[in-house]
Amino acid sequence: MSVLVYTESSEGKFKKAAYEVTSYGKKVAEQLGTNLVVLAINSDDPAALYAYGAEKVLNIANDSLNTFNAKVYADIIKQAAEKEQAQVVIVESSSNSLYLAPIVAVNLNAGYTNNVVTLPSSTAPFVVKRKAFSNKAFNNTEIHSDIKVLSLAKNSFGLVENNVSGSTEDFSPLIIESGLTSESVERTTGKVTIADADIVVSGGRGLKGPENWGIVEELAEVLGAATACSKPVSDLGWRPHSEHVGQTGKPVASNLYIAIGISGAIQHLAGVNSSKVKVVINTDPEAPFFKAADYGIVGDAFEVVPKLIEKLKEFKANNS
Repeated sequence: MSVLVYTESSEGKFKKAAYEVTSYGKKVAEQLGTNLVVLAINSDDPAALYAYGAEKVLNIANDSLNTFNAKVYADIIKQAAEKEQAQVVIVESSSNSLYLAPIVAVNLNAGYTNNVVTLPSSTAPFVVKRKAFSNKAFNNTEIHSDIKVLSLAKNSFGLVENNVSGSTEDFSPLIIESGLTSESVERTTGKVTIADADIVVSGGRGLKGPENWGIVEELAEVLGAATACSKPVSDLGWRPHSEHVGQTGKPVASNLYIAIGISGAIQHLAGVNSSKVKVVINTDPEAPFFKAADYGIVGDAFEVVPKLIEKLKEFKANNS
């Protein structure tokens, strides 16, 4: 018996979430008195997972898997779970993992819950706490199936170093035909992605046009942050749809989320509510975002943001 964790990587490099989900999986394995097995696909350095508790890494090297396919990946996870007799399968809360997790659960006849935020409070019965109602509440979910599939909410557990003497095993699963093909894949290079970012700087229609996006990008560069936008901005073509965050776009669970010129429609707030600290800059003191924010600045973004950038640069220069 074991706990199986599926980790994601990009161009051979593990994302931060891979280390977080491995850290979590190790603690769950300790609770169950079993070992942790981690599945890695086309990773350059599977041994990096040992530092977070991976006792065994099933490493797959197969160029046909460079493009994500939920049905194919879910079948691979099923094969790994059956091979290792996994009691619990844990994945991240990325868009890809949330897409494939229900398929994994069906394949394994397993119970499934997402948005998990803590270790199981009980293992018999198996009970986990999860976010609910667009991240505005929590509930405790009991899973009674023999196999459990969990999606860990981003930044809910953190990175916990737990060095072990791990081993890496080459794994060559059967690759099924899915009937799905990808015609193109857009990749962001040279920038922090929304999925990996600890800080996200987001802009809305209050910026008045794409020509004014320089202040968002400069603030993001100073902070080492990802850039994002509201749905109306992407719909207008000011920014690519890959930057649209919110309930109908990419969910955000960053440590810091800065909203510039975004009023705070309910769908946007639902998608960014998991961020630990939310800062809003808006000229309208009645903007809904102020009620959800931890900090708010009522003012013109074209005056506030340049001053903020200047102060941050001064701070970095004095502390470098």
